[in-house]
Amino acid sequence: MNKGLFITFEGADGCGKTTQLNLLKEYLINKNFDVLVTREPGARGLGEKLRDILLNYDGEVSNRCESFLFLADRAQHIDTIVKPALKRGQIILCDRHTDSTVAYQGYGRGIDIEQINKLNHIATDGLKPDLTLVFDIDIDTSMSRVGAEKDRMESAGNDFFNRVRNGYLEIAKNEPQRVKVIDATKPIDKVFESVLKEFNILAQ
Repeated sequence: MNKGLFITFEGADGCGKTTQLNLLKEYLINKNFDVLVTREPGARGLGEKLRDILLNYDGEVSNRCESFLFLADRAQHIDTIVKPALKRGQIILCDRHTDSTVAYQGYGRGIDIEQINKLNHIATDGLKPDLTLVFDIDIDTSMSRVGAEKDRMESAGNDFFNRVRNGYLEIAKNEPQRVKVIDATKPIDKVFESVLKEFNILAQ
């Protein structure tokens, strides 16, 4: 494999996506792949400041403002981190990307999904992940994993997170070639087997 790959990890809070991202990172490094781990919101530099606002600001944030803050972070992330890494031939493992905005702000907050898709296209300059892994888990388990101390997004409530979960499943239904749903209720090693299977299919 001599070209870069862009792989995104998605799912509701507490789904275990970050754990699986780190397991894949270690696996790929051991196989001598050149790996870059990043995230949205909050990649290095400006993104870190935007992430702090999005997750910790204690004043009112309108739904549209929230969406545009995520989109601003995304545009910076794609232009300054993702595109250069792809040109270098790196494998990029990204914790959240465009589908989070569709699931959380679209399905969760009720913002027009067609508009979000158009804005995502602008923010990414049309770049799409080569593979998106959605870690699916029931909301009760998800919230129990998050714990008592929740940030602003994690405190939105079960009804909100049920809409988010259904949104992710709808995204996967609409883009089955790119988006793969993984049962995140299984033990960590079994979940990683599914992750590795999808990566190997992509890398062939």
